Amino acid sequence: MSLTAIILAAGKSTRMKSKKPKVLHEVCGRPMLDYILQAAFGAGCDKVLVVVGHGKEEVIARFEHDKRIRFVEQSEQLGTGHAARMCEAELKKSHGDVFILVGDVPLIRTEVLRTLHQAHIDEKAAASTATAVLEDPFGYGRILRDDAGEFVDIVEELDCTPQQRKIQEVFPSYYCVKSDELVFALSKLQNKNKKSEYYLTDIFGILRRAGKRVVAVQAVTLEDVLAPNNRQQLAEADELMQERIQRALLDKGVTIVNPEQTYVESNVSIGNDTVIMPFTFIGRDSTIGDNCVIGPFASIPRGSILSDGTSVSGNVGGPGR
Repeated sequence: MSLTAIILAAGKSTRMKSKKPKVLHEVCGRPMLDYILQAAFGAGCDKVLVVVGHGKEEVIARFEHDKRIRFVEQSEQLGTGHAARMCEAELKKSHGDVFILVGDVPLIRTEVLRTLHQAHIDEKAAASTATAVLEDPFGYGRILRDDAGEFVDIVEELDCTPQQRKIQEVFPSYYCVKSDELVFALSKLQNKNKKSEYYLTDIFGILRRAGKRVVAVQAVTLEDVLAPNNRQQLAEADELMQERIQRALLDKGVTIVNPEQTYVESNVSIGNDTVIMPFTFIGRDSTIGDNCVIGPFASIPRGSILSDGTSVSGNVGGPGR
């Protein structure tokens, strides 16, 4: 059985105040979209459909080398449901499960997708979602459950009643749906809401009313739902990702003398007993061997390779030089 992902990546960078497509803004040296792609592949997807729109040429140029990715254009912005409909021709070729994800949630984790997919299989569900419980749920669709705790529906923020707005369990745009059930539900979407858009979230209610099993699993943390909409939020995502990167290196036997004065980009490999001194930058895709000393005041370019025992530091001139 195949596993496919649809990634919605057609949005603009309006609040970023940028001409660059939103999904190409970087977090720790990699475009946000790259993190979602790698999470999908890590969860077992053999094909990914990326829905592009604004700045499509830039997005395609950045990722066209990966033959597992197929690009689907959304020429009109009529909502997330409309975006997924653009993939119908490809979906009809699939006979398995489909993740649907958004391209601007860089802190997504492969483990969450695996948990979601396993629950989807175990529950023999037509559709499943991973949810989060937030102290401040503003802006997110709310999860409605019945008295037995079973999933009922998702209501978007704008369409919530005052009582529903108090619900803290939210939908952070993690979908897992059987491909044939997805095609069926997409055909039933309507735009009868305050934004007159086709909401992809409506597929859950459509399937449930058709007698299909829909499950919602609480598996997403506060970090996992962060979708940067402005430069401040992008900086916050970068800080959280930097903590993850450094924590993983520390766990593997790397010494980072002062984490706050060190910046390591994504996909860096560092060997055992290497020491990273303060005021050091290490660029993405670099490989550093065992027993190295990097810094202080070192800048390692992206893609560098340093053999075991290497020492690299910057030079600071004295007074009058």
